[in-house]
Amino acid sequence: MSGLGKGLLAASLTKLLSSSSFLILPIKFDGYLNIDAGTINPYKHGEVFVLDDGTETDMDLGEYERFLDQSLDSWSSLTGGKIFQRVIEKERKGDYLGQDIQFIPHVTNEIINWIREKDNNCDITLVEIGGTVGDIENAYFIEAMRQLHLKVNRSDLCWIHVTLVPVLNVVGEQKTKPTQASVKTLQGMGIQPHILLCRSEKPLKPEVREKIGMFCNISVDNVISGHDVRNKYEFPLLLIKEHLLPPLFSQLGLKPRFDQKLALWKKLVHNIENPSTLVRIGIGGKYTRLSDAYISITTALTHAGANLGILVEPVFIDTDINDNLVKAHLTKLDGLIIPGGFGSRGIEGKINLVKEARMNQKPFLGICLGLQCAIIEYARNVCNLNANSTEFDLNTPHPVIDLLPSQKSVYRKGGTMRLGSYTIKIIEGTLAQKIYQQSLIEERFRHRYEINPKYVSLLKSKGFNFSGLSLNDEIIHIGELPEHPFFLGTQFHPEFKSRFENPSKVFVEFIKACLLERGELK
Repeated sequence: MSGLGKGLLAASLTKLLSSSSFLILPIKFDGYLNIDAGTINPYKHGEVFVLDDGTETDMDLGEYERFLDQSLDSWSSLTGGKIFQRVIEKERKGDYLGQDIQFIPHVTNEIINWIREKDNNCDITLVEIGGTVGDIENAYFIEAMRQLHLKVNRSDLCWIHVTLVPVLNVVGEQKTKPTQASVKTLQGMGIQPHILLCRSEKPLKPEVREKIGMFCNISVDNVISGHDVRNKYEFPLLLIKEHLLPPLFSQLGLKPRFDQKLALWKKLVHNIENPSTLVRIGIGGKYTRLSDAYISITTALTHAGANLGILVEPVFIDTDINDNLVKAHLTKLDGLIIPGGFGSRGIEGKINLVKEARMNQKPFLGICLGLQCAIIEYARNVCNLNANSTEFDLNTPHPVIDLLPSQKSVYRKGGTMRLGSYTIKIIEGTLAQKIYQQSLIEERFRHRYEINPKYVSLLKSKGFNFSGLSLNDEIIHIGELPEHPFFLGTQFHPEFKSRFENPSKVFVEFIKACLLERGELK
């Protein structure tokens, strides 16, 4: 079921196997019929993550990259929509030579072909199947994997099934029936799991492991306890402790490699558990009821904190708040982030938060829409313009944020934004240059509206500096206020490239600025 930990297990395995000198490539399958995750509301499926090639994906792809410290591409994100699109396009072109197109073999073969495209590029392909066993959404994908098992050597494929072992408060014991029922359903689909990862609050009791092994036809050594950890980056270390790798290596016929290069990883986990101080960062948005909607932001904060040896606590601020509460929120915080987003709801609350952060010298980081809100706020309150974005008001007299001419004819919502990695030119003598220490950088974008070039000169004359540009100097990518302790806005999403062992420079410097303002950093 959703949230059980399949994505965390997959990410942890990529880390462990990569650290054991295996070349591993992950794939995430999602059963929904969207081509990608780009048009899905964050409340429905969590954050939309963006890869270098512009693919909009499920947030688990972000977890893979953060653990693996490796950039992935569109091949790693597979949806039901992508598969069916491929099949239908082939049918329209006549590639099936008059056959009637069916789930078996046409859809299942397409899935198998997709997965095997990179057989020669890695030692191990890891496939995470989203959804729940027994659901119609992923049944054809599981069937494709059953067929794949028949086409390869038995030692070339290992099934790991993630199950729930709940504890009912009434009886206080770990219950095995949900696991038994789930495995029975999977067996009915022609698949016998080799390893069970049993999610529970506390470690599995020996008698519970034995019972699960007996009823699920699995060696007790292959029943692994996946109990709760204090933070998700501890999970790979738990899997080592619980001896997941030996049965995995055994099933795949691989010689055990236990030379995990995890010294830095262990140090960062230690830092999370033993911070020297606490920094509280406000995140102003409209999806605050679901933390997964901003998972890359909160994770990038964790990365920065772990590398600095401090704890960073995100505090969500609903930007539909009453104006009178803005100051009350900020006085309790060390810094403010306005993240990306779409639509007019909550915009005025974001703009008010930006204004208070600017006027009260509170460290501020605006990301995508956050930069746009900073521009609107500055145009209104410093340049004295009745300004807005045409995304929120088509008739605004001063559209400081607007579509480029090429974007105004676009009517499709999916895949038509500036997406993926682009090169940014950094201006010398700016905060951006201090952060990156480079003249050219690569960052990932996901947005449609831009800063209107017609207002750049006015904004600059009033003190708003533009420190990151496109290579042709025509598009603004970074804005900042030089006289502020830390006031930076990026049109790109630096959080998308933050990794646990290689954190985003923007987030690290932002947290340093927060510490500096408190007098805790020289």
